[in-house]
Amino acid sequence: MSLWEIILLGIVQGLTEFLPVSSSGHLVVANSLLEALGGKPVEDLVEVSIVLHLGTLLAVLAFYRREIVRLLGTDRKAIPQLIVGTIPAVIFGLVIKKGPFEGLEKLILENPLVAGLMFPVTAAALLWVSRREPGELDYPQLTWQKSLLIGLMQAAAILPGISRSGFTIAGGLGVGLSRQAAATFAFLLAIPVIAGAGLLESLDAMEAGTTGTSPFNLAVGFAVSFAVGWAALKLLVGLVQRGRLAMFAYYLIPLGVTVLGWQLLGN
Repeated sequence: MSLWEIILLGIVQGLTEFLPVSSSGHLVVANSLLEALGGKPVEDLVEVSIVLHLGTLLAVLAFYRREIVRLLGTDRKAIPQLIVGTIPAVIFGLVIKKGPFEGLEKLILENPLVAGLMFPVTAAALLWVSRREPGELDYPQLTWQKSLLIGLMQAAAILPGISRSGFTIAGGLGVGLSRQAAATFAFLLAIPVIAGAGLLESLDAMEAGTTGTSPFNLAVGFAVSFAVGWAALKLLVGLVQRGRLAMFAYYLIPLGVTVLGWQLLGN
């Protein structure tokens, strides 16, 4: 993959991993656009995706470093809730990526048509939650049932076009968390999922062998996704606190319609 392509994908990954617009959906669409513009099919997306996800993982670890430290002390009773909330995404991810259904991963996770269908679903969740008053619960007060519900929302975000941050924050607000607590729990919950996805992709990359992207280009992609991801995460937390998530719905709806039109009428 060329330097300009990996910089573009690093910007897309950094922006969309945390903003409630679906990083996987945008990466799938961006990759399809690169091919549609005359480039050769990008065969090293898995290798590049690992590096870009590591950049955004480092961003969330650094941004929530104080909360992570508190999990080992005063907030340690929230650890079981985080474990419960992680289980659905682990099960769903393993079924699609490592399950017995051959071709399911490519059919679902690398399909821009699926992304076009799911972008408006994310928009609907953001519009729904924007009409709800935030609760007063902090995330260590969550019951396992509420944690599981938020985890199911996160599991749905394996589909391209479904935003992990949007769905999990919406789930948190829906079960009565305050805005700050919903955002914090959503991103603490994302840490093991992003790390686990990176591990699965690393195993795939080791089986396939290197696909030719230079170490320098990969390092640039990592740095870009980290820097842009940090800025996007800071922006999103501020928007959550002000109750402004619905603004992203007005981007996702026309985006979904455009992608669907391109896929259904342009192919």
